[in-house]
Amino acid sequence: MEIFHISAECYPMAKVGGLADVVGALPKYQNKAGHQVRVVVPCYDTKFKKDNEFEYVHWGEVKLGNFEFPFSVLKETTDKLGYKLYLIEIKELFDRPNVYGYEDDIERFLSFQIAALDWISGRETVPDIINCHDHHTGVIPFLVKYAYKYEKIKNVRTVITIHNGLYQGWFGFDKLHYLPQFDLIHVGFLEWNNAINSLAVGVKCAHAVTTVSPSYLNEINYAANGLEELFKVVRSKSKGILNGIDIDIWDPFTDKMLYENYTTETFRAGKQKNKEKLCEQFDLDPAKPLFSFIGRLFEEKGGDLLPQASALALSENFENINILILGSGNSEIESQLTQLRNDYIGNYNVFIGYNEELAHLIYAGSDFILMPSRVEPCGLNQMYALRYGTVPIVRRTGGLRDTVIDFGDDGNGICHDQASVGDICYSINRAVKLYGDKISFNTIIERGMRTDHSWETVCEEYIKIYNLIIQQNEV
Repeated sequence: MEIFHISAECYPMAKVGGLADVVGALPKYQNKAGHQVRVVVPCYDTKFKKDNEFEYVHWGEVKLGNFEFPFSVLKETTDKLGYKLYLIEIKELFDRPNVYGYEDDIERFLSFQIAALDWISGRETVPDIINCHDHHTGVIPFLVKYAYKYEKIKNVRTVITIHNGLYQGWFGFDKLHYLPQFDLIHVGFLEWNNAINSLAVGVKCAHAVTTVSPSYLNEINYAANGLEELFKVVRSKSKGILNGIDIDIWDPFTDKMLYENYTTETFRAGKQKNKEKLCEQFDLDPAKPLFSFIGRLFEEKGGDLLPQASALALSENFENINILILGSGNSEIESQLTQLRNDYIGNYNVFIGYNEELAHLIYAGSDFILMPSRVEPCGLNQMYALRYGTVPIVRRTGGLRDTVIDFGDDGNGICHDQASVGDICYSINRAVKLYGDKISFNTIIERGMRTDHSWETVCEEYIKIYNLIIQQNEV
C-alpha cells in the first residue's frame, strides 16, 4: 500500500523530541516490509537540509484566508533514509532556525497541512493511508473528508498518532477562514470548548487513533488536558502501540559515536572504557556509579525535581556517586542545575543544550539513567539505555510502565511510583546497593540488552490497523 506520514519532525531532518525519532524510523521499516512510504515535513533551515541534495517536484500556492504563500515540494534525491522524504518549502514561514516557538505557529502549520494536501490531491495516484502525527497535522483528517477541493482523496483512510496529548494546537474561530471551503454543516467537528482544537479535530475525524504505548492510551482517559471525555468516546477506534527504536542507529556494537563498541558478551569492558572517556570529559570519577539524565528540562519530564534530587542524593552519597545532566528547557531549572557544579565538584556536572554524539556516549558510559517523568507517552530513552546496558530508573507512567520492570520482580530496571524528590533519591540509594552487587548488576544489564524493542513488530501492528480501516471502507 502507499502510505504518507505527515509530521512536524523527522530525524535527521528536524528533531526536538521523540516524535522525530519515531517518524524517522517507522516509515523505514514499513518500506522494508514492501510498502511505498513517503514522509512529508516542513522545510526548516537545518543542517540536514543544507548537507543533502534535493530536487523540486511540485510548485503551488497556499491560500490562508486573505494571505497567499508560494510553496514548493522538494524530494531528497537518494532515498538514503530508507524511504522517500519530501519537504514542504514555504520560505516566509519555515525558513527559520527553530521548529517551534513562533507567534505565527498556527499559521505555519495550517499552511503546511494545506500545502501537503494540495500536492497529494494533485498527484496521479491516490494514497491508501495518510498517517498524521500530533496536533501539527490534526486538521488533515477533517480536510480530507470535508474540504471541497480535496474531493479526489476524500475516501483516503486517515490515522492520527498521538505522541503527546498535552499539546493540542488551539486557535480561535476568527481563523476559521484560513481553512479551505467546506459545508458548514460539519463545523462541529472543529469545535471543542468554543474554540478549534487541532488534536481534537484529528481524533474526531481520523478513521483510527493510535497512541505510542498501551498504558498511555489508558492514561489519556483521565489525564489529557481537557480531552478526556473525547478519548473515552473514540476508544473503540483507538489502539496503543508501543514505539520501537531503530536498532540500526542504536547499536552499541556498530555505533560510530562511541569511544569503544561492545556486545552483550563484551559490555563490561566496553562500557567501562566509554565511562572512562565520559568521566574524563566531565571531571568525574569512573570508579563510582554514574547516574545520568538526558532530555528536556521541563516539569513534564520531572526536570524541576532534578536540582533538589541531585543535591540531596549527592549529600547522602557524596563518596559513592556521580551525576551528569544533559538537557535544556526551563531557564530557571537550567540555572539551578548549573549552580550545583560549584557545590559538588568532581561528583556532578551538567551540559546545557543537546548534542547527539554526547547523548550516545552517555547511554554507553553511564550505569543508570534517570527518568522521573510526570508524563511519558512512550519514552525512548529507557529503550536506548537498555540497549546500551544502562539500567533505567523510572517513574511508573505511560510507556515507562510498559517497558521497565523493577529488578525486585526479576526485571530490567528500577521503578518508583511518585514524581517526587523522595522517590528519586530512594531509587538512587537502591541503585547504589545494586551497583555493589556486581553479579546481580551485570545480570540485569544483560537482561536489558537482550530486550527486543525493534521496529519490526511495531510495523506489523500499524499495518494491521491500516488494513482494518481500508477493509471498513470497502464494506
